[in-house]
Parts: sequence; C-alpha cells; structure tokens
Amino acid sequence: MKNEITIGLPSKGRLKDKALSFFEENGFKILQSDKERNYFAIIENKPNVKIIYLHAKEIIQRLGDGTLDLGISGLDLLNESEKNLRDKIIIKNKLNFGKANLVIAVPDDWIDVQTIADLEEVSFDIRLKRNTRLRVATKYPNLTNDFLLSKGITQYKLIPSLGATETYPFIGSSEIITDITSTGKTLADNNLRILKDGQILNSTACLLVAKKKAANLQPFLNSLG
Repeated sequence: MKNEITIGLPSKGRLKDKALSFFEENGFKILQSDKERNYFAIIENKPNVKIIYLHAKEIIQRLGDGTLDLGISGLDLLNESEKNLRDKIIIKNKLNFGKANLVIAVPDDWIDVQTIADLEEVSFDIRLKRNTRLRVATKYPNLTNDFLLSKGITQYKLIPSLGATETYPFIGSSEIITDITSTGKTLADNNLRILKDGQILNSTACLLVAKKKAANLQPFLNSLG
C-alpha cells in the first residue's frame, strides 16, 4: 500500500502494555487479532498503518535496515548497538516508561569495594596474584567496555551473558557483572550490590524513527505529540 507506515512494538511484558497505552493515549486504537500468537495488528481508521510485534532488540535492527519506519524500544538497546546502526535511527521522544539503569554490581561480601576506584585496585590485585583479568559478565559489552575504559580500568575481560547474569559471580563464571535493573531488588536478592558510582546508563523507552523515513513520517509523528 502506498504510504504504508510500519511500526515495531515490543512483543511481550510491561513494555508491550505501556507501548499500547502510549498509542491509545494519543488517539490511536490498536485492534488486536483474536489469535493468541499473532504478531500483527492494525490501528482503527488508519488502513495504511501496520503494527508488528518484535523483540525489543530486533526493533532496533529493523529500524536500522529500514524494514520498520518507527518503533518503541529501550535507550539501552539503542546505545548498545553498533554506531553504524545508531546513525540510521532518530530518537523522536524519550517516553515516560521502561525506566531502568545499567549498573555495575559486585558481590555483597566485597566489603572493600564501594567505588570504581576500588574496583581498579581489585583488578590489578587479581592480575598480580592470579595472572588473570577481572571477569565482567554482561549482556551489554559495548556500553560496559566504553564505561570501564572511560574510568581508566583496563585489567578486565568481558564474559558474554546469555541470561541470569546475577548468577555468574556465584558459579565461578565471573567476579562482577553489569546488568539492567529498575529497582535493584533482583540484584539485592542475589547478594549483589551496585557500586556507588557504578551507573553506566539511565535508560528509558523511546519512540524511534528510521532516519531515511523521517521526512515522510512527519505528519504521523506530529499526531503522536
């Protein structure tokens, strides 16, 4: 269809519910399919608008390659993406939901480690005594790397996390972690503590636009406030 607009929304959880509410509050009623696992929806009285439900990370990818025109995803996922992908995406609005922090957390019993400076001492100590590097488990290697290097920490090694990052220090897979948290409760429940100056990123959900589609989308974007 000519002038079709394709929107990517998160496919599950609180982010999906909040994204749907955002469109409803701006006068766009989303009509869901009766099928439980249908990944498509439409907007009432907007036959040229198609909604696709995707993983929040995939929304970033599809905005970058132009198969989506706009979408809602997290600032953390956008900033973690490669620069050439970020350069193809515009942040139209930061939204008032999906708030979370990407942080550095250490085991509770590291009582002498309260700050990044303390962490640097530990990393050199590990290098000296064990001839290995401080291992940092994370799902955010790019943001973690940039942050640690900006703080002058060099004696570390990133360990890719595939899930339940909080467990890594306690199963011998890493010494510390970086993770996304909204309240810090999950970290605390797993005997981890956020460093006093360990906030890497303050994230939120964002309305994102594919840069090459932005001019044509302006009338629709204006109606979203």
